[in-house]
Amino acid sequence: MVAALALAIVAVGACFHLAMVFLHVAPANTVSKQHGALVDDWVYPEFEQNWKLFAPNPLQQNIAVQARAELRTPDGELRQTRWYDLSAQDGAAIDGNLLPSHTQQNELRRAWDVYVGTHDAQDRPTGLRGTLSEQYLRRILVLRLARLDVGGGKDVMERVQVRSRSTTIEPPKWSDEKVNQKPLYRQVAWWTVTSHDAPLDSGTRVRVLAPTAGGAR
Repeated sequence: MVAALALAIVAVGACFHLAMVFLHVAPANTVSKQHGALVDDWVYPEFEQNWKLFAPNPLQQNIAVQARAELRTPDGELRQTRWYDLSAQDGAAIDGNLLPSHTQQNELRRAWDVYVGTHDAQDRPTGLRGTLSEQYLRRILVLRLARLDVGGGKDVMERVQVRSRSTTIEPPKWSDEKVNQKPLYRQVAWWTVTSHDAPLDSGTRVRVLAPTAGGAR
């Protein structure tokens, strides 16, 4: 009976998830219009779908997401870490892995993609999802840097910064197309780390500041 009940709960949850994703990608209809807020709350930001793999405008760039931290030492001094290529770490974890996790494949990549899509060139949010995407990306950065132990277990992580490094994919050898492969960077201003980004009970060995209203400076 316990196994049957557990199976039923899993089946209901799976059906509900599939229904939400279907309503998200399907053309606007009566149900999606009536329950649009519920669908958005369920889908964003982890389960968003997009069609950028396909024509007419497939992605033509390699985009790497990099991050660094500003730490305060026990002596009260501030120091900055080097840039860590988090996308390269995900790529290394996926390479040769027959069953890579959803987190390794999509978490960081989609977080950055959603952030770019909800902010203008001055990194100002263009809609209600802008604040949510910033909080989501900042939380990922803090946890990833904490796993790398950038503070050495002693320094306090006070701020984090993120940037992207974009390079155009080289055309095939049979093509006469010429492209500029010089890397382009998009760098976001420093974000203050709060307890919402890395709870003290998360086991990250990173102390954080008290929550702030905006979370950025």
